[in-house]
Amino acid sequence: MINGIVVLNKPRGMTSSDCVYKLRKLLHIRKIGHAGTLDPEVDGVLPIAIGQATKLIELMHEKPKSYIGEGMLGSRTDSYDLQGHILESLELEQQYSSSDLKAAMKKLTGKIKQVPPIYSAVKVNGKRLYEYARENIPVELPERDVTIYDYQLTQEPRFDEKDKLEYFDFAIQCSKGTYVRSLVNDLGTLLDVPAVMTSLTRIASSGFNINHAVTLSEIEENLDQPEKWLQPIDEFFKEYKKIDLSQAQFSRVKNGAGIELEGVSEEKVALSYNGKIKAIYKKMGNEYRADLMLLQNS
Repeated sequence: MINGIVVLNKPRGMTSSDCVYKLRKLLHIRKIGHAGTLDPEVDGVLPIAIGQATKLIELMHEKPKSYIGEGMLGSRTDSYDLQGHILESLELEQQYSSSDLKAAMKKLTGKIKQVPPIYSAVKVNGKRLYEYARENIPVELPERDVTIYDYQLTQEPRFDEKDKLEYFDFAIQCSKGTYVRSLVNDLGTLLDVPAVMTSLTRIASSGFNINHAVTLSEIEENLDQPEKWLQPIDEFFKEYKKIDLSQAQFSRVKNGAGIELEGVSEEKVALSYNGKIKAIYKKMGNEYRADLMLLQNS
């Protein structure tokens, strides 16, 4: 049985579901799912949970995500990226300074309300927004509360004298549910110029970064050596206080019973037996009780 997290370096041109399907076939496993969808033309970190790790997917969503990408000033599309139809374009009369861009980025940092692109998987009345768009059905776009922890210009913007367009590189760290495409579009709105995202790479998600990532071909070439491409479940909980259980304590834990832990004050702890985390317990009154069971983690 395989239990763990594949930190996949998703290539452009594949959907997140394509990647899960490919891995399901390669590994001959049914219990598998991804945490945090990436658009087909976005590459980078796509965490995929396997076996017992599928229980972690909701927790994986809660951790911040980080991206690097490029935006362009002078054009706007209905999808907020280059895959959509052009709605507006103009030749810039002058270049926006790095100070202009940084000031606008700062206004989009913190807790904000964001409107997702019409070409997105957000559901309204049980139907995804991109389905409304494809059927030309008018729909009110819902506002969402998201947190932008950091929005930075990573180098000096570049002005294309020939086409009168401006390009800028950015880095973003944000909460779940954030559409980076919308942040680029909103930046243009603040600058009073059409803007579109031209490329995007996710460099961190679910507590893992691009340095942990492996490609589909690397997995296929090392199917019999999962240690080369599989992150253990315990790695996800490395920030938790780890408690090694005695046999008597584990006998209670495996039956879901509460236990007392002297000298421990953390709200949640990772309970380990025989070198593997078997449960996450949460403090309730004078004892700790089951929050997440991972008994088959091996």
